[in-house]
Amino acid sequence: MSPHRPELARADLLPLMQFRPFSTSAKILLFVGLMMALAAWSWFTQSQLIDWIAYVALGYLWMSMVTFMHEATHDTLFKRKWQNWAFGIVTMIPLMASFVSFKEDHLEHHRYNRSAQDPDAFTMGKRGIADFIVFYLYFVAGAVLSFLHFNLLYPIKYFGRRDWAIHVFETLVKTLCYLALILWAQAHGVVAQVLELWLIPVFFFSIFNSVRFIAEHYETPWAQGKLTGTRTVISNPVHSFFWNNINYHIGHHVYPRVPCYNLVKLHTMIEPDIAAMGAIVDSSYVAVSWNALRRGPESESKLAKALARRRARLVG
Repeated sequence: MSPHRPELARADLLPLMQFRPFSTSAKILLFVGLMMALAAWSWFTQSQLIDWIAYVALGYLWMSMVTFMHEATHDTLFKRKWQNWAFGIVTMIPLMASFVSFKEDHLEHHRYNRSAQDPDAFTMGKRGIADFIVFYLYFVAGAVLSFLHFNLLYPIKYFGRRDWAIHVFETLVKTLCYLALILWAQAHGVVAQVLELWLIPVFFFSIFNSVRFIAEHYETPWAQGKLTGTRTVISNPVHSFFWNNINYHIGHHVYPRVPCYNLVKLHTMIEPDIAAMGAIVDSSYVAVSWNALRRGPESESKLAKALARRRARLVG
């Protein structure tokens, strides 16, 4: 057994990698329809309570769309690469982030998961003041940090000509979309209403996304491979449905070419390997996030103590 992933037989793995384009398209249309209905509900209501319920629900559904976008980064959403690229670019327009930057960052994250080369391993450091600031700021302003990271910092540090060309193209498309929206809103005297309906759900999405993101790898073993360096959260069927099984994250990291709708079956197949390797499976996003908020950013020494406490609890 590899420390990075269990070795499934080819005959078992290939069926898990089959696409379901019709069910995928139907689910995307369902989520888009729900988002349009919630937006209309908020737009025409006079109730602030309904507004805020709609804003939270829209933020939750933006997580649905972003987990589809995440599939597109691995080319597992649609069969053709251009379809994955088109979906990713369009989905990121309202979120003001670069798809090509996210894609390159995310693939590097998979390559170097939970190591010093992992671009997403910002929770690990020396627990200095800057580490604490970034860690807690991410929980409340993850969208702002993501905007800076994906639009500026990551491209400046890593992009070559091809990626810069795509990034500039995306930026121009987004800028034209924003300009058209604001001009339309100004012409109709609804700028404030448009901005509320756009930005407040993005804020709630940012919180949901931070909770999800931190839970996937926080306090998992450092530099020990893809399987043990990832957490699966068997949360509830609602999250699994709306967030496209991204909570079955161990399976995704060990076999990223398996589409999201087959991750539950994959998890069942590799459960013996998960148990044998001592990989972490938890039952609640809230519990993991609460522990992270209490404990703060990681260091290798602090992580070793946390893992030792976890092993002691399991043995006890």
